[in-house]
Amino acid sequence: MKAAAALIWSPAVNPLLGISLKVVSALFFTLMAAGIKTVGQDFPTGQIVFFRSFFTILPLLVWLGFRREIVASMRTKNIGGHVKRGLIGGCGMFLGFAALAKLPLSDAIAIGYIAPLLVVVLAAIFLREKVQAYRWLAVFIGFIGVLVMLTPHVASSALMSGAASPAITIGLMFALFAALCNASTTIEVRKLVNTERTGSIVFYFVVLMSTLGLATIVLGNWVMPSPREFALFVGIGVMGGIGQILLTMSYKHADTSLIAPFEYTTMIWACLIGWFLFEELPVPAVVFGSGIIIASGVFLVWRQHHHSYAERAARKAGPTHTV
Repeated sequence: MKAAAALIWSPAVNPLLGISLKVVSALFFTLMAAGIKTVGQDFPTGQIVFFRSFFTILPLLVWLGFRREIVASMRTKNIGGHVKRGLIGGCGMFLGFAALAKLPLSDAIAIGYIAPLLVVVLAAIFLREKVQAYRWLAVFIGFIGVLVMLTPHVASSALMSGAASPAITIGLMFALFAALCNASTTIEVRKLVNTERTGSIVFYFVVLMSTLGLATIVLGNWVMPSPREFALFVGIGVMGGIGQILLTMSYKHADTSLIAPFEYTTMIWACLIGWFLFEELPVPAVVFGSGIIIASGVFLVWRQHHHSYAERAARKAGPTHTV
């Protein structure tokens, strides 16, 4: 019993701590999304992207400072890869923030759950990864979940106005394309991790996002925030940075296969925060559809873990010899 407890609470292997960090990171990301939704109606998306990214640098530098990696994180062997990842991720950030301004919080987050499934498709196309049948099945089931979630929005809008509400339709399209961009970003990050530090990947991303967001000032539609709104912008950036740091730390204390399913706790946080701050409650179809997507994602993680365990067991057994 003592040996098991020592294993759980050791600095290197600590599943309980890893899960806790993942769940808390999901809370910070959801709070960040709620803040973005709050300012989304009054400020242009580019301005929100700038403040979100710029103030993320603050906790990031503190984290890198504790790790003594500030200078090392500024070194890179693949600046082109960072730019490519940043441009794709930037599209996802712009579209995702725009979707938050037009959709209920829980709906926008739930639609984003399709991104891990899209990674399977993109990995097969661009990384030439061999995708087994069970993964394609999970992707197909996940897309069914998305259709279930989209149905009430389109149907209710059509009943009210005779056609789908432009705001709802645009919000749904933004959310779907944001998920596609986020999935594409994952593919680019997979390439970068072969040569780049985690700190470098995060550092160059927030710097590029700050630059892209600031560039939109030439459009002339930026709004001077009040002291309260400015404080909210600072909070959005800091919460995003803390969420990213906690997420990174969580994967150092437990296996990816154990941590990954807890990404879906964002739906719980989104429902609670959406109800508390915006008096929003997800309709049954959104709950059911997100449940389908969550089930397909958890199945993917479980099946991959089972497959990896079988491979490790086979390697330990060693080659068999016939006489």
